[in-house]
Amino acid sequence: MTTTATSSASATPAEETPAAGPRQPAAARELPVATPSQTWRAVWALLRPRVGLTALALLIVTAATGAGIVIAPVLGHIVDLVTEQRPASSLTWPVVLLAVLAAVQAVATAVGLALVARVSEGVLATLRERFVERALALPLERVEAAGSGDLTSRVTNDVAAVAEGAREALPALARSGLTILLTLVGLAVLDWRFLLAALLAVPIQAWTVRWYLRVAVPLYRRQRVAVGEQQQQLVDTVGGAATVRAFRLGEAHLDRVRARSQAAVDLVIAGMRLSTRFFGQLNVAEFVGLAAVLVVGFYLVRADAVTIGTTATAALYFHNLFTPINIALSLVDEAQKATASLSRLVGVAELAATTEPAAEAPGPAGRPAARPAGERAAVEVSGLRHAYVDGHDVLRDIDLRVPPGTRVALVGASGAGKTTLARLIAGVHQPADGSVSVAGPVVLVTQEVHVFAGPLADDLRLARPDADDAALLAALETVGARGWAEALPEGLATVVGEGGHRLTATQSQQLALARLVLADPPVAILDEATAEAGSAGARVLEAAAASALAGRTAVVVAHRLTQVTGADQVVLLDAGRIVERGSHADLAARGGRYAELWSAWSRARDGAAGPERRPARPPLPPGTHRPSVLSDRGSR
Repeated sequence: MTTTATSSASATPAEETPAAGPRQPAAARELPVATPSQTWRAVWALLRPRVGLTALALLIVTAATGAGIVIAPVLGHIVDLVTEQRPASSLTWPVVLLAVLAAVQAVATAVGLALVARVSEGVLATLRERFVERALALPLERVEAAGSGDLTSRVTNDVAAVAEGAREALPALARSGLTILLTLVGLAVLDWRFLLAALLAVPIQAWTVRWYLRVAVPLYRRQRVAVGEQQQQLVDTVGGAATVRAFRLGEAHLDRVRARSQAAVDLVIAGMRLSTRFFGQLNVAEFVGLAAVLVVGFYLVRADAVTIGTTATAALYFHNLFTPINIALSLVDEAQKATASLSRLVGVAELAATTEPAAEAPGPAGRPAARPAGERAAVEVSGLRHAYVDGHDVLRDIDLRVPPGTRVALVGASGAGKTTLARLIAGVHQPADGSVSVAGPVVLVTQEVHVFAGPLADDLRLARPDADDAALLAALETVGARGWAEALPEGLATVVGEGGHRLTATQSQQLALARLVLADPPVAILDEATAEAGSAGARVLEAAAASALAGRTAVVVAHRLTQVTGADQVVLLDAGRIVERGSHADLAARGGRYAELWSAWSRARDGAAGPERRPARPPLPPGTHRPSVLSDRGSR
C-alpha cells in the first residue's frame, strides 16, 4: 500500500503535541550528516559526467602555470648577464621572452579558469537541484522531527559555503598545486641542494596542517550545528510571535535566542582564533625555508658550483612558493568549511534515497496514479497506537473502517488525537503499532495554506501540471472561487503570494481545495481546513469542502460541528481512544458524550451575539515547538 499526502501546507496543532515527556535532544532530532566516504562518492558522481571538460581545464591551467615557472630562470639569466657586464643589446631577447611568457600565462590562465568555472558551476547547479529534489522527497515526519531550522540552514548557509568553495577554492587550489609541483621540479633542476633546503619547511607545514585538521573538522561541524539550532529558535520565536506575546513568554524566548546566538558566536570566534594560529605557524615555515635556500646559495656560489643568477632563480622560486603554498594551505580552512557543509547536504540526499518508498506508479509530474472508472477507495485502520515521545501515547487501540465513497468526521476535545489520526492515515507519520491501509493516493488539506509566489494558474497546476485554463476554472467553480479569481486584475495570470496579490484566508483555503479537485484523489483528508477563515468565511469553505469531497472517500477533522451533520459516520475521540461512533442523528439521540457536545455547541451557536470564535490553543510546554511542513508533498 502506498499513500501520497499532498497538503496545502500543514502543521501539527498544539493539541496534538505531547503535553508531557522530555524533548528529544538536538542530536537525535538533527537530520543526518554524511560520512566522508559517502561525501566523496557524491562528489565523484557529480564530476563523472564532466571528466573530459575537467581534464581540458587542468591541461590549460598547467600550461599557464608552466609559463609562469619559466619566468624565474629567465630573470636569473638576466642577472648573470648583468654580473658579467654584457652589453645592453644582450638583454633584448630575454626581455622579449619575458613579455611573451607573460602574455601566454595571462591568456592560458583566463581560458583555463573559465573552463574550471564552467565545471564548478555545473557541479554546483546539479548539487542544488539534487538537494532540493531529495529534500522534497523526505518524509514529512522526519522533517518535522528535525525542525525547519536545520533544513533551512542547510539550504542556505551550507549551500552558500559549498558554492564559495566551488567558485573560488577549486580554481585557486588547482593553480596553487600545479605551481608548487612545477616549482619544486625547477629547484631540483637548478641544483638538488636547493630542493633539500626548500624542503626544510615541509615538516613544519605538515605538522601545522595535521594539527589544524584534527582540531578544525569537529569545530566547524559544531559551528554549523549551532547555526542550525540558532535558526530553528528564531523560526520558533518569530513564527509563534502572537502566542509568545499572548502568554507573556517574550523574556523566556529572548533568553533562548540569546543562548543559541551566543553559542554560535563563541564557535565563530574559536574558528577565527584557530585560523590566526594556523597562518602564524605557516609564516614560520616560510622564513625557515627561505633562509635555508639563501644559505645554500651562498655556499654554492662561493664554491663556484652555481652562478649568482642561479641562486637568484632559486630564491625567486622559493619566494614565489609563498603565495601558492599559503593559498593551498589556507584553502584547507575553506575546504573544511565546504566539506562540513557538503556532508550535511549529502546527508539529506542519502536519507531521502534510503527512505523513499517503492512507489506504486504515481502519475506523471507527481500526480496521483490514475484510477480506472468506477474504482473506489477505502481506509482501514487496525490496532493503531502512536506516540511522539515513548511512554506518552497520543493514540491507542484505534480500529476504523471508512467504506468506499463515504465521509467520516473526527470530533473531540483538544488533545484527543484527531489530527494525529488524520496524519497517520495520510502517511505523514508512521504508526508505532498497528496498521493503516489506504487503497490509492490520498491528499491532505490542512488549515494552514501556503500560497506560492507566482501566477495563480501556476499555483493551481501544482496539483495537475497538464491542466489547461478551462480545467483550472472548472476546479475553481467547484469550490466557489471562480468569481473572485476571474475578477483579479489579470485573472489566472495574476501574480499571487509573496510580492503579489494577497489572498484572504478564505480565498487561500479555496485555492487549496481547488488543488484537491485538480489532483482528483480517491481519498481526501481535511484537517480543520475551514477553521481559520472566521465564521462567514467558514460557511463558504464548508460548502466548498462539500463540493470538493463529492464522490470521494473522506476523513474530516471537524472544528465546527456543522461539518458533522453531512457525514456518513461520526467518530468521537477522547484521550486517544474512540469512545463513540455512528451517524450524527444516532449519536445525538443516544444521550452520550457526543450528544452533550452537540447540545452545548447548539446552545452556544443559538445564543451567541457575535460571530463564533475558535477557542485559543493552549500554550506549548517549554522547549517544544510546532513542527512545520516545508513542502506541499509528503509520501509514505
